[in-house]
Amino acid sequence: MTTAILLQAGAAGGGSGMLITMGLIIVVFYFFMIRPQVKKQKDQKKYVDELKKGDKVVTTAGIHGRIADVSETTFLIETEGGGKIRFEKSSVSLDASKALNTPPKTADADKAKLKA
Repeated sequence: MTTAILLQAGAAGGGSGMLITMGLIIVVFYFFMIRPQVKKQKDQKKYVDELKKGDKVVTTAGIHGRIADVSETTFLIETEGGGKIRFEKSSVSLDASKALNTPPKTADADKAKLKA
């Protein structure tokens, strides 16, 4: 009986350490998982809201094209063969579209930077 009482008394002091550990785990999850995801969602929404006629985009389905018409929730993509397909704005891939619109690095540009 006295052994059980001593074990319970020892466990009571470790509660604050466990509470601090749980708090640290929550903080780590927030900064490494939740916050970056929320930031990425904001960037995606901002990019989609700024789409205009003539922009080159890539959809999440992998379709490449140029925007021919924009409405409130959808846009019309003109593909290479001249076909037009209507998509929801949420189907635009931010990462793939940005990669498509940024010029590729060339070896000449890298050499010019090294000389300067």
